Amino acid sequence: MSSTALSQFSMPFLMGNSLNSWSEALAGFYLFGLPLGLVILAAIPLVFIALYSLTYGVYGERKISAFMQDRLGPMEVGKWGILQTIADILKLLQKEDIVPASADKFLFVIGPGVLFVGSFLAFAVLPFSSAFIGASLNVGLFFAIGIVAIEVVGILAAGWGSNNKWSLYGAVRSVAQIVSYEIPAAIALLCGAMMAGTLDMQQITVLQSGTWGFAHFFLFQSPIAWLPFLIYFIASLAEVNRAPFDIPEAESELVAGYFTEYTGMKFAVIFLAEYGSMFMVSAIISIVFLGGWNSPLPNLGAIALNDWTNGPVWGAFWIISKGFFFIFVQMWLRWTLPRLRVDQLMYLCWKVLTPFAFISFVLTAIWEVYVP
Repeated sequence: MSSTALSQFSMPFLMGNSLNSWSEALAGFYLFGLPLGLVILAAIPLVFIALYSLTYGVYGERKISAFMQDRLGPMEVGKWGILQTIADILKLLQKEDIVPASADKFLFVIGPGVLFVGSFLAFAVLPFSSAFIGASLNVGLFFAIGIVAIEVVGILAAGWGSNNKWSLYGAVRSVAQIVSYEIPAAIALLCGAMMAGTLDMQQITVLQSGTWGFAHFFLFQSPIAWLPFLIYFIASLAEVNRAPFDIPEAESELVAGYFTEYTGMKFAVIFLAEYGSMFMVSAIISIVFLGGWNSPLPNLGAIALNDWTNGPVWGAFWIISKGFFFIFVQMWLRWTLPRLRVDQLMYLCWKVLTPFAFISFVLTAIWEVYVP
């Protein structure tokens, strides 16, 4: 990404002289060939999106589960309990940071950080609107798929470093699960890349633009696209350890899985990484199959719904709304489906999703070649 583009990306956040002077002070330092101040400012909105997805993701999960179980959920802190998660974060910040005496302290400490970095780095290539993207890489989709693998390192470090058998069991389960389900997930996303002819996530989104709104989305351009769409959604649940694929943190078997020994802010960072990953995979499926920041509303004669609901601000609204919709579905499934056994989870991956992912890849290639 050029320094000019990064400057344009950061400019909306330079609202005062103090920030301008701060940016100028950091301009003499460079990171990957770019002014350090601009790199930091470009990262600020992505940090806030990740924090927002954690704060209101936890609150939303509590309320959704309460609604499905005919309860009220949090109601005491703030109107309808809306500040409950803020209170929990403040509590976690003040809690004692306990490191087990027999733990590998280095691995124990870096595990949550590596988890968060793996989740957060993928946000850099997510286009949030036509003028709001961290890095428009020509291999952006490949980067997003590959960077998730860093989470495996963090999970294994947390599980092994805890020196707790339940943590290690949870970490091994999670690593096996993530590595396995990355295969059908990647093949499913390649079907979308094949339809677009590029791995640039911004270009994939632009190619789904049009006055007919949702009719231009890849999911509705080809009847075959529904198969990789469903495959990726199922595989993404396993990648972020969501039910019914939550065996790495099965409370009835492993206490809490790989983060059993964590307390305080480290515990909060692990949850930040999980909810950030939930939004990340939801945004990816929205970009590849559902038009990303494009408006789903069509132009109907003189009523130009698509024209009125497009633009940088509307684009951010649409992709965040689509992402939150899939997060809602993930929460819905958690309180609906029972947890799979380990053998059922691996059977689904290797004998169902992976073969069907290859079939969808071949069918998509045939469709793109022979159907105009």
